[in-house]
Amino acid sequence: MRFLRAIVLFKLGVWVGLMAGAAFAKRAIPSRGDEESDEVALVAALTGVQLENRSQAFSGGSMLSWFGGIAVDLRKARLAPGAHLDLGSLFGGIAIRVPPGWKVVSNVRALAGGVAVEVPEPDDPDAPTLTLDGFTAFGGIAVGAKELGASTSAGAADDDAPTTEPATE
Repeated sequence: MRFLRAIVLFKLGVWVGLMAGAAFAKRAIPSRGDEESDEVALVAALTGVQLENRSQAFSGGSMLSWFGGIAVDLRKARLAPGAHLDLGSLFGGIAIRVPPGWKVVSNVRALAGGVAVEVPEPDDPDAPTLTLDGFTAFGGIAVGAKELGASTSAGAADDDAPTTEPATE
């Protein structure tokens, strides 16, 4: 029984320490960057951050999620040569959406989490390239490519909705 109590107290102490660290990071490391920024430094600690970037020369930056989430849409942005993002996630998630014409090179590692880069290889060998480096533990990082679609307002088609082709005989 003592052993079980020691394990529970240890786990509780680790959890409280991680939450306190996230609360401190939330106040000590502010997010920088907006819709027109060429470089971003996004931090989501115990909260969420959502950004749709329209930069004409996006060069990258950094993203850190700690018990939080970050959603970045880069489909309206243009990449600068050598664009690079440093990603970090601890008990959180980062989702990045890029246009289908970009090449994404991922060097992101995961521990008890996941990394999914679902971007088709572009036909153009000189396609803009976004390089990702980073680490996730007990969280996830996802990168996907999708064309800009129709509005998601009521009555309009959702750009995440699957499309169907008419059957041919």
